[in-house]
Amino acid sequence: MRIFPSFAMAVPLLCCALSVQAQEASYPARPITLVVPAAAGGSNSVIARLIAEKLQGRLGQSVIVDNKPGANTSIGTAFVARSKPDGYTLLISGASTFNVNPLLYRSLPYKAQDFEYVAYTGQMPLVLMTNPKTGFSTLSDVVAEAKSKPGILAYASFGNGSMPHLAGEALAYQAGISLVHVPYKGSAPGMSDLIGNQIPLSFDTLTAALPMIKGSKVVPLAVTSSQPSAQLPGTPTVESAGFADYDFYTWFAIAAPKGTPDAIVKRLGKEVEAVMALPEIKQALLANGIEDVYMKGEAVLPLIEAQQARLKNVIERANIKIE
Repeated sequence: MRIFPSFAMAVPLLCCALSVQAQEASYPARPITLVVPAAAGGSNSVIARLIAEKLQGRLGQSVIVDNKPGANTSIGTAFVARSKPDGYTLLISGASTFNVNPLLYRSLPYKAQDFEYVAYTGQMPLVLMTNPKTGFSTLSDVVAEAKSKPGILAYASFGNGSMPHLAGEALAYQAGISLVHVPYKGSAPGMSDLIGNQIPLSFDTLTAALPMIKGSKVVPLAVTSSQPSAQLPGTPTVESAGFADYDFYTWFAIAAPKGTPDAIVKRLGKEVEAVMALPEIKQALLANGIEDVYMKGEAVLPLIEAQQARLKNVIERANIKIE
């Protein structure tokens, strides 16, 4: 029997296409790993575990949260970027990973375009806090003190190049003051020094700040997002204190490696959207200081690119560098 060359070439391609379709139709056929590129206990882990618990019920497979910290989220993020694009290895991360790291690291092992974005799953303002013993009760008090004693007043952040660091530098620039940045290795040691009055000010996430504020161990002076926080009624925004367009917050998104089949990305997006709409998820996120802002995956990359342009100005003005 004579086999025409074009037909012979088409058969393997057809078989491959059918195989891919079969894999997509049966997805997920085994447990899914959701990588958090930071240590356990942080806000990234909180939202990951809340979503994973509900998502596995909808998908019919376990969703395992795997913390892979290191190099300011770069290790875990690069791991997912290099993973097989089959929908079984996902990433949940956000502002520092996709907005800030590409502006600070010369040889970053990933880029924002290395991912298919499943969904934007929430955001969270930062909080400017002080120790009760400082006597500061408003942001204006801080600015006045900094102007009277230039280069003396210090603030803590959980790392050089972190969103709290950038928020502090942006405030200093807009207020025309000089603040001393003291980077800590994580939230806990900086918060400990703030509570002990070893440092007068700190920028940190609302998740980290809430327990200390509720326990009256620290005093919130302002939130850094353009909108007030429902968890801190009565605490003004930095913008409302006279600093136009001041808007700093961290956010979270779920992503898959580039090349993950569109059908799988859409299936995941549909299920994540359903999870985010659950009242118990909304309540749990709010209790942890996370706003349940949901956006479809296609909105994430344009958001990253827009925010990078603004953050680049902050980094260049403050001459922030990672050694």
